[in-house]
Amino acid sequence: MKFIPFSVILLSALVFWGCEKDDHEFGEIIAPSGLEVAVNIAGVNDDNPFGDGSGLVTFTTTANEAITYKYVFSDGTENIAPSGKLAKRFTQVGVNTYTVTAIASGKAGVSTSSTLEVTVLSSFNDDEAMQLLTGGGSKTWYWAADEQGHLGVGQNDDNADLNYFANYYQAVPFEKDGAAESTCLYQDELIFTMDGNQLLYQLDNKGQTYFNFNFEGVAGGSNGYDYCYDFEVNNEPQVVALGPSESVVAMNDIPGLTRGTVMNFSDGGFMSYYAGSSTYEILSITENRLVVRVVQGNDPGLAWYHIFTSSQPGIDEPTFENLVWSDEFDNDGAPDNANWSYNTGTGNNGWGNNEEQFYTQNPNNVIVEDGVLKITARREEFGGAQYTSARILSEDKFEFTYGRVDARAKLPTGGGTWPAIWLLGEDYQTNTWPACGEIDIMEHVGNEQDRIFSSLHFPGNFAGEAITQSTNLPGASDEFHVYSVTWTQDFIRFLIDDEVYHTFANNPDLPFNSDFFLILNVAMGGNFGGTIDPAFMESTMEIDWVRVYQ
Repeated sequence: MKFIPFSVILLSALVFWGCEKDDHEFGEIIAPSGLEVAVNIAGVNDDNPFGDGSGLVTFTTTANEAITYKYVFSDGTENIAPSGKLAKRFTQVGVNTYTVTAIASGKAGVSTSSTLEVTVLSSFNDDEAMQLLTGGGSKTWYWAADEQGHLGVGQNDDNADLNYFANYYQAVPFEKDGAAESTCLYQDELIFTMDGNQLLYQLDNKGQTYFNFNFEGVAGGSNGYDYCYDFEVNNEPQVVALGPSESVVAMNDIPGLTRGTVMNFSDGGFMSYYAGSSTYEILSITENRLVVRVVQGNDPGLAWYHIFTSSQPGIDEPTFENLVWSDEFDNDGAPDNANWSYNTGTGNNGWGNNEEQFYTQNPNNVIVEDGVLKITARREEFGGAQYTSARILSEDKFEFTYGRVDARAKLPTGGGTWPAIWLLGEDYQTNTWPACGEIDIMEHVGNEQDRIFSSLHFPGNFAGEAITQSTNLPGASDEFHVYSVTWTQDFIRFLIDDEVYHTFANNPDLPFNSDFFLILNVAMGGNFGGTIDPAFMESTMEIDWVRVYQ
């Protein structure tokens, strides 16, 4: 060990927050004096002037009249050391110089400090972990949402029987797709790249991040519970430094509990769920599975566990091969009355959504022509409304439980348009919405032209609080696309052109286990459609076919 005494540089003065009464309460206020800092770098000798490569440095600070001590390091960390003694492991690989500020605090919080530099070698490396994280180039990781405990939390203390797993809470498979406030989590893509000997990281959060409620202020939130907030992440690759773990799990010294490697992300980087820390311990890693542990930033008594996979998780998809119902829209004229009926009028308070159209059966609004169904929203005064459109439904003509629905459609344009392809529970008249359930296969609003939405409405999650997911689809109004839902007793999945973008876990307590019927419509304005463009005249949703398989 190398012993290095440092002279004291006095940097602070007395700080007073009170009046004469405070002076009386504290007695004579004296700043700590005679501050000295001793530094011991592990393994220093003539052959190893910067240490043995462990990066371990022990600081010992003393001062007269000091009550407690604190160290602030230029690597962004800081530690309180009541006795003045602190063992610190520097993990940046190579020989690096760090600025260290030792602070001695006395009565009333007055302090004296000394700043020094320490140069130390850290030779830690985990080449295998880098290779597995990046595949030797670049690799994308996803939440292992199909695994029990893919997100969990447990205690962080010296109890070796309980401190290495999520003993407080473990998420069930696809749990976070089951509530509006958490659906963004499974969208995230975590990309690790090897650039020479450097490990780089990028998070693609699709514009939203799932925040631990303790840190919602970072995103400007105030809900008071974990929530998906709009949040812009760093688009530039962030450096990840690997180092040795000093966690309670590592200190258990039990083989198999941890790999013993930590990842330190630069610039506040984090792995999808925002828990207020940029340091993650790798518990285990293979080519396709990564388990990490992170101590909650504001609570050292809690540790979060994340499980990721390099293959986006899927669900064993049942095979829906039997075409049980379809409309190919091959016959010109009105829609086939064997398949469809109409809702007409303005509904109750704009069909419950403050919509502004009057639904009609007029050919100007709904017609089969040239092999496609055309539902056209038009600016025209009718029935007290300023716009007309159409809404057709298969109620009492075709209703079903479970299966796959495919609809090939091209969508309208224009601010205020709100086309939809959706399902409604057939018992809605006696089991009032949202208790009857609603499955929105496709919704689009002209005010967000290239975005497609899918939603589920049920008690506790309806209207603005529905379970909603969205995806970008450039050209939705220029080309036909196939909008689909696959619906089972276990899962409801939404697809565009056979690509899944939203998965929801169904269960027997939800209303999605009985008959539903189809609805096709174009609304105008309303709570979701938004402001109608003053220049809007008319626009059409075209549907080539609708098919249901079981």
